[in-house]
Amino acid sequence: MSATILIVEDESELAAVVADYVTAAGYAAQVIADGREALASIQRQMPDLIVLDLMLPGLDGLSICRAVRGFSAVPIIMVTAQVQEIDRLLGLETGADDYLCKPFSPRELVARIKAVLRRSSTLPTPAQILQIDVEARTARARAQLLDLTPTEFSLLAAMAKRPGTIFSRAQLLDLASRDNLDVTDRAIDSHIKNLRRKLAVHLPDVDIIHSVYGLGYRLDL
Repeated sequence: MSATILIVEDESELAAVVADYVTAAGYAAQVIADGREALASIQRQMPDLIVLDLMLPGLDGLSICRAVRGFSAVPIIMVTAQVQEIDRLLGLETGADDYLCKPFSPRELVARIKAVLRRSSTLPTPAQILQIDVEARTARARAQLLDLTPTEFSLLAAMAKRPGTIFSRAQLLDLASRDNLDVTDRAIDSHIKNLRRKLAVHLPDVDIIHSVYGLGYRLDL
């Protein structure tokens, strides 16, 4: 049975084009233009993934995303008409799995849909992957203790608290600095690289820290 993709978009022409591409990719497409109607539909029957526009009549995409996250971890790709909106969305911790700015290529959207669905369906359960003890400041990958620096632990623990959230480099810098650690913006990439390397020793089959081009990093559990 093919996955159902709910497209919540009030621009009828764009919604029709996206639906055509989604259908051509082998998925079942459902289009709803009103925010309140979309939320009611999601509550009645959960789709496999939601493509969610930010600006909608009835109820905006941010409110829908927050409401859905109260009862479901269904993958959500948020769409916005303004690049600067993405920074605001990241700061508000919407819980979306990915973000896309208009105008976008329908092919790129389909590629992201496939990637998000693949990620959500193939990852092992969180308990199998990562265990973090904040008080002891220890982290284990599949029960194996990780040899982390204080900065690496702080970054990993912060990201693990909000899996699926994209952290900008500035946000990660702020998180690390709260522990009075000597961290520079330029060093964040280096710390993330080291974290990936250490995690890969015990998780060779799954990459839980992802780079999101132009935005930052996201940890998926």
